[in-house]
Amino acid sequence: MVAGNLESLIKKAKAGFSTLSVSGKYQKKALFYLKRWLSEREFKSYVPQIKFLIKQKKWDFLLDSFYQIIPFGTGGRRGLVGIGPNRINRWTIMSSAQGHSQFLVKKFGQIAKKRGVVLTYDVRVYLEEDIYDPKLTNPIYGLSCKDLAKAAAEVYAANGLKVYFFDDVRSTPELSFAIRHLGAIGGDMFSASHNPPSDNGKKVYDQFGGQLIPPADQELVNEVTQGVMEIESLNFKKAVRQRLIQIVGREIDKAYINKSVKISLSSNRQAIIAYTPLHGVGTTSVYKVLKRLRFKVFLDPKTSFPSPRFENVTFHIPNPEVVESFETSLEFAKKIKADILLSSDPDADRIGIMVNSGNNKWQYLNGQEIAVILTEYVISKYKTRGKLSPAKVIVKTDVTSSLISVIAKKCNIRIIGDLLVGYKYISQIMDELEREGLIGNFLFGAEESHGYISGNYLRDKDATIPAVWLSELAGELKENGQTLLHYLDEIYARYGYFQNYLTEIRLLGAEGMEEINKIQSVLRKTKPKNFGNFLVNKIWDRWEGPPQPHLSATDTASRNVLVFYMKPTGKISQMRITVRPSGTDPKIKMYFEIGTHPFNIQEIKERKGEVNQIMSEFERAFMKYCYKIIGIDFPDRGFLLFWQLPAKIKMRYFEIEKEIIRLRKVKNKQMRKKRLDAKLDFLGSDPIKKVDKAFSAKYGQSIYEYLNL
Repeated sequence: MVAGNLESLIKKAKAGFSTLSVSGKYQKKALFYLKRWLSEREFKSYVPQIKFLIKQKKWDFLLDSFYQIIPFGTGGRRGLVGIGPNRINRWTIMSSAQGHSQFLVKKFGQIAKKRGVVLTYDVRVYLEEDIYDPKLTNPIYGLSCKDLAKAAAEVYAANGLKVYFFDDVRSTPELSFAIRHLGAIGGDMFSASHNPPSDNGKKVYDQFGGQLIPPADQELVNEVTQGVMEIESLNFKKAVRQRLIQIVGREIDKAYINKSVKISLSSNRQAIIAYTPLHGVGTTSVYKVLKRLRFKVFLDPKTSFPSPRFENVTFHIPNPEVVESFETSLEFAKKIKADILLSSDPDADRIGIMVNSGNNKWQYLNGQEIAVILTEYVISKYKTRGKLSPAKVIVKTDVTSSLISVIAKKCNIRIIGDLLVGYKYISQIMDELEREGLIGNFLFGAEESHGYISGNYLRDKDATIPAVWLSELAGELKENGQTLLHYLDEIYARYGYFQNYLTEIRLLGAEGMEEINKIQSVLRKTKPKNFGNFLVNKIWDRWEGPPQPHLSATDTASRNVLVFYMKPTGKISQMRITVRPSGTDPKIKMYFEIGTHPFNIQEIKERKGEVNQIMSEFERAFMKYCYKIIGIDFPDRGFLLFWQLPAKIKMRYFEIEKEIIRLRKVKNKQMRKKRLDAKLDFLGSDPIKKVDKAFSAKYGQSIYEYLNL
């Protein structure tokens, strides 16, 4: 680019960034990377679209795209596909692969090249058309997971590392298995897991099939962000001819499924199962294993075909943590009179379930409830077989239900229950047990975000394992006229009712990062004594305690966790709130937990009612405290909006609500609907569902009823 044109563009961007309420350090970084992308040869194909964004004065968007190199978090590197170093694109993926190649060769020498890496990918393709100029060349439009995997493969091959490249989409757990099965030195999964369609990314795995832990992950980050001077690349087809890239598939599928079926703990196959992979890859893993084990499992036709748009999933968010993701497949489950409805996210490492409680009435179970059921199930099966002993081990993260620890202790088995968030820490414990020759004692690992593991053939969560156990347990209960809901209630009566609730404050961009840090910093420094009427007993700051000093910056980030233990009231035995910034997404997460003592099962409804009421009051008190830190006076009706909406989007809804009311005066029905759609466009897909509860709470009717639509 001509120097004069470059300086003119940078000058305009600098002036634009100065209008934003973001600190100067972020503006300076954004200008630094923006200048690189406008001037250096390797970014030439992106320049027309960057010029377009500057011309359109998209300062917020540009700053967020350029103020940093997209970070490595608890699950790897994922985020919006786009142009800039803080987006997923060929350059960020190829530079990651170059840095990873250098990291592996430095750490393992020539053995790394010989053992190689495994690359797997899922169904995502970037098809957004409303941000960049459709008339200009756009190197990210149509960019798929497979494209990103091939780009990375070309880099690994150019650096002399052998690449095992899957012939088609596969699941994350199969990648973890394949690394161990092939004796590879590491691997990548190209996926954005359960994120919206506009996202993509990669998860990096070590030689044991787990994700990297501190300080190794920091060493990788440093190599990617500081050590990459030049990206090496070798044409994919040429690398295949030179046998640097080997296409794999069927043989690994067979080995993986053979291992997976051995996880079964019962021969019961009486449950009727509806299953949806939510347009992802679960038919290559979950469905195949259930069919091999001869379960009565049926695919939902509307959500079982692979699709990057996730078009038949409500909100287009294919996440088992979001109950609305079941809406389409629930129609199918009801039609076939299924006993349970199972789902897995697009890369098939997380499980979701709804249970038919009778007369085709269905209830959703969250990740905590699933974890509790699976814990009791595996313990009971080992006990029945006479194989339960104090040496047996259950592993969980600290934010996963404390009820699991109560169950393990009552059953006199070992519990490792205070791990940091991230499945890599469960994998780390499994690796330690294996090195000590004690992996045979490992029963089960659980993380609240619908992730579970058992066995010793992989090192990441796998939707297949809970799918098998939940299906056979549902069948056993069915024969006794019961459901998983009865089973869960009996657990509560025996050990205590624990309610766990996850919510978040989502804050986008560089400004959002500052606000997230501010919330955590104020909570840490001020050490609140109460949140409303709820008194704080003690605070556990996970930045304190061993190891000191922290192992790395990534270790510090993982330990950026505050736990507030509250003073229990009434029949409550324990109560706490855990707060942590997400390692992969622009949000701060809050994990609430309230537990009771054991009780008579006839009291179950009463106990649940008491705890639910306290939980509702507790959530409001704490969340309003946090919103106040960043200057937001959050209304009570805000808690009725879809929980994953960004904070500013939630507040914007309340700003335009009066405009919605005024639409009642528009006489033409079609025009009324058109204007409503335009006003709610900022909410994304299925906007009415995201706000209707909040609207109805004030006006006594849904939006469509109120506007006679």
